[in-house]
Amino acid sequence: MSAPRVAVPAAAPAADDHRAAVLAGFLGWTLDAFDFFLVVMTLPAIAAEFHQTDKAVAFSLTLTLAFRPLGALAFGLLADRYGRRLPLMLDLVFYSIIEVASGLAPTLGAFLALRALFGIGMGGEWGVGASLVMEKVPPRLRGVLSGLLQQGYAVGYLLAAFAYELVFPRWGWRPLFFIGGLPALLALFVRYRVKESEVWKRSRAESWSSLGRSIVRHWRLFLYLVLLMAMMNFVSHGTQDMYPTFLKRDWGFAPRRVAAFTAFTMVGALLGGVLVGLVSNRLGRRRSIVWSLVGALAVIPLWAFAPSIAILVAGGFLIQFFVQGAWGVIPAHITELSPDTIRGFFPGFAYQCGAAIAGTIGYLQAAAAQGRSYAVAMAVTAAVVFVGCAVVAALGPERRGIVYGAGGRD
Repeated sequence: MSAPRVAVPAAAPAADDHRAAVLAGFLGWTLDAFDFFLVVMTLPAIAAEFHQTDKAVAFSLTLTLAFRPLGALAFGLLADRYGRRLPLMLDLVFYSIIEVASGLAPTLGAFLALRALFGIGMGGEWGVGASLVMEKVPPRLRGVLSGLLQQGYAVGYLLAAFAYELVFPRWGWRPLFFIGGLPALLALFVRYRVKESEVWKRSRAESWSSLGRSIVRHWRLFLYLVLLMAMMNFVSHGTQDMYPTFLKRDWGFAPRRVAAFTAFTMVGALLGGVLVGLVSNRLGRRRSIVWSLVGALAVIPLWAFAPSIAILVAGGFLIQFFVQGAWGVIPAHITELSPDTIRGFFPGFAYQCGAAIAGTIGYLQAAAAQGRSYAVAMAVTAAVVFVGCAVVAALGPERRGIVYGAGGRD
C-alpha cells in the first residue's frame, strides 16, 4: 500500500526557526506527559487518601485518555483554520491551570472531573505541536527529530519519577500537581520565539466548509490512523501505566526505588525512540515499527517474570527501548500520511481517538490483577497488543520522505 515518494524541491526552513519549534514541541509533550504520569506514580497514595481502591483511581487514567479526542478536535481544527501557534499557546495555559487544580481536589469525584478536563488539554497539544515541528524540519532530519519529539513523553515520565522521589516522601502527592503549572511559561516561549508554519500558510483551507470537505474526503485514511494509534497506545500504556503499581504490589518496592527504576527504564525509552526514528529514514517507517515490536515481544519474560532484580532492571530497560523505539517513528509517519490542509487536525485527532480506545487498559490490568499477580495480567496483555500492532502497522500505507505543502491546498 506504499505510495511513491514525492521529490518536490522546497526551500529549507531557517535553522533557528525549526530549532525553536522542535524545542517548543518537545517541551510541550514533556510537560504534558509529566503531568499525566504524576497520577501513575501517586495512584496508591491517592487511593489511600480518598479511601478507594487502586481500580477506582486508575479510572482517572481512563478518563484522561477518553477526553483527549475532544482537545485534539477543538485545538486541531483551530490550528488548521487559524495557524499552529495561537492554539498551541492557549492549550498550554489551559492544561496548566487544570493540573494545578488537580492538586487541590477535595474528593475523588472532583479529582476525576479535573482529570477529564486535563485530558482535553493533553489531547490538544500533541497534534498541533507535531504538525508545527514536522512542517518546519528538513525532510532529512524528520526521522531522528520525530524520535526526539516523541521522547518528550519519556522525558516527562523521567521528570515525574524524579519529582516523585524528591517531593512525595516529604510532602505527599498534592504538591506534585502544583509543579504542573510550568507549561504556562512555555506559552511565552512560543509567543516570542516560534514562527508560524509556512506550510500552513501555503495550504490552509479557505473556509470552514472546505476544511470539512477535506476531512470527509479522507475518511478511510482517518479510520486506519485511528486503528494504528489505538494499537500503539495499547502498546505504550499497557507497559507503563500500571508498571509502578506492579513494582509496589508484586515486588514491594518503596517509592524511591520505584522512581529510580522508572528513571532508568526511561533512559532506554529515550535511546530507542531517537535511534529507531533515525533508522526509519532508511529502513522505512512501517518496518521500523514492526521490528521494534518484535524485539519488545521477545523481552516480555524479563520484564514481567524476572527471577532477580538485575534481570528485572534489564527487562524494564529493554521493553521501553523497543516500545518507544516504535513510537519514535510515529510523529513523522502519521504527519506524512496526513493531507496538508488538515495536518493540524488529522494526526492529532486520530492519535487521541486511538488513545481513548486504549485508555481502558490500565483499568483492565488493575481489575485482572485482583486475586492474581500484576505480572500475569500485564504480560498477557502486552503480548497480545504487540502482535496486533505489528500486523496493523505492516498492512498500512507509508509516504516516507514527502515534501509537506508541495501540492498547495488539498
